[in-house]
Amino acid sequence: MMTTSRLAAGKRINSKSELMERQFRCLAEVAGVLSAASTIEETLTGILAVLHNHGGLQHGVINLFDPENSTLQVGAVYRDSDGGGKAPSVKYQPGEGIVGRVLSSNQSIVLGRISSEPRFLDRLELYDLELPFIGVPIRDAKGKAIGVLAAQPDVPADDYLAERTEFMTAAANLLSQTVRLLVNQEEGQTIARERDELRREVRVKYGFDNMVVGHSDGMRRVFDQVRRVAKWDSTVLILGESGTGKELIANAIHYNSPRAHSHFVCLNCASLPENLLESELFGHEKGAFTNAVKQRKGRFEQADGGTLFLDEIGEISALFQAKLLRVLQEGELERVGGGQTIKVNVRIVAATNRNLEEEVEKGRFREDLYYRLNVMAIQLPPLRERLVDVPELATFLLDKVSRQQGRPLRLTDNAIRILMSHDWPGNVRQLENCLERAAVMSEEGIIDSDVIALPDHQRQTMASSHSHSGYSHPSPASATSVDLDNPEMDERERLIAALEQTGWVQAKAARLLNMTPRQIAYRIQTMKINVRKL
Repeated sequence: MMTTSRLAAGKRINSKSELMERQFRCLAEVAGVLSAASTIEETLTGILAVLHNHGGLQHGVINLFDPENSTLQVGAVYRDSDGGGKAPSVKYQPGEGIVGRVLSSNQSIVLGRISSEPRFLDRLELYDLELPFIGVPIRDAKGKAIGVLAAQPDVPADDYLAERTEFMTAAANLLSQTVRLLVNQEEGQTIARERDELRREVRVKYGFDNMVVGHSDGMRRVFDQVRRVAKWDSTVLILGESGTGKELIANAIHYNSPRAHSHFVCLNCASLPENLLESELFGHEKGAFTNAVKQRKGRFEQADGGTLFLDEIGEISALFQAKLLRVLQEGELERVGGGQTIKVNVRIVAATNRNLEEEVEKGRFREDLYYRLNVMAIQLPPLRERLVDVPELATFLLDKVSRQQGRPLRLTDNAIRILMSHDWPGNVRQLENCLERAAVMSEEGIIDSDVIALPDHQRQTMASSHSHSGYSHPSPASATSVDLDNPEMDERERLIAALEQTGWVQAKAARLLNMTPRQIAYRIQTMKINVRKL
């Protein structure tokens, strides 16, 4: 801490014009430092040296806001003894002390004498407490405070504190670009670390070692195809029933490909009406339609350089198929309401649970689009055709549930036998939901046949328990025996029966009722049907 022996050590200014001339020369020196310095740290220290040697402002400190930790960190300091020494590890909370108040208020604070302000912390033990103090905010382009420039005039309070404050504000404005670069650099480093960590996690999650669950011939063939096709940019068409893991395969293709460093963008084509689907895929210009209040990039532009996964591709209309075909053929598009042609470099991975060859024969799917998509087809077998994989797959899925619940879970042999006796109309998704529900019902974490809730098993258990107790009750009719054309059934009953019959797979129920998945989803919502998660 400085003593009063240094009081009035600086040179007094005799007139305002003399002060203005001095400050003008000092700002010219600051501009020279900004243009000549090679590093950000050198720039900060050089500016504080100019303020000290030519501006009559000693003990300069530049404080930078760290958004990650919400603290104000000393970034550079100028001392009499060693000039621009290494910045000490001193931090302030926003609003803490005078410096913290400058940041939180985004306003300059001027003290005629430091010792008169009890909230002055003096953590740096740098200042002469009998001299004034000036702190001004360093602002970004939007006027938000991102740092604080503080210094101490080298003379006691005079008639020119307001002018000195204006000068420091001008210096802070010159400094703001450098500080923004430093803050953005630190944020960029943080983002880069987070990005690299996420990439590692994703590559582990979608790596082949974590994907290969099951030893049936069908799945071995799928894994081999994925390995081969991931290396190239060929368009991939993934075929399979709902719940077989088509999106997982698409992820594995992308994250094991040369495009893994770029975006993986997904869109379920059945989830949007056609007018919104076009805007979602191609983007739109401001004012293209009601509520288009600003320009928006579509999924194709978002995936530029990466992979675009189009799920349920078989659900798009014939008109939209023609628009999509142009983008796939030419690699260019126009936003809705725009006339500019935009080039995109996107790898397409599409998926459907429909038989597109039959759709082409019936005239519901364009033949040219089908052949454009069907460069490399991967057929995922349904779970009922690979029941030999159920034990290993169930163990894998149960490990996932175990990590979510934070406790060990184990399947008994009886439970595995029950799982292998079911035909799984909802495929892997149904198996996963079944195991999660069984885990919830298992207090001890040991999953036995009594907590495996499957329709067939429930009926067998009920019949067994009823006969054992001597009570007889007619068994409920199987869902597969329900006549969906029965005129006595209302629309809600017919919809529930179709969902039960297809394992609550909406796309399958839609085909039974000659409806689209969008129509099914809308009716489920409007009729407030509680969707069972098998």
